[in-house]
Amino acid sequence: MSSKQGGKAKPLKQPKAKEKDYDEVDMANMQKKREEEKALKELKAKAGQKGAFGGTGLKKSGKK
Repeated sequence: MSSKQGGKAKPLKQPKAKEKDYDEVDMANMQKKREEEKALKELKAKAGQKGAFGGTGLKKSGKK
């Protein structure tokens, strides 16, 4: 009861996506988005260097 097809079946190949034609408005929006992402990464890196924000709230003492 063995079949001739052994192993995993290969997935069908997807057709390659065509390059989209972008107009000036689309290009400007993409450039703006890239700049915002770059600024956000810089802010995250800067915040990561400083450590924790402000106070940590209520602190528990060792006393019971």
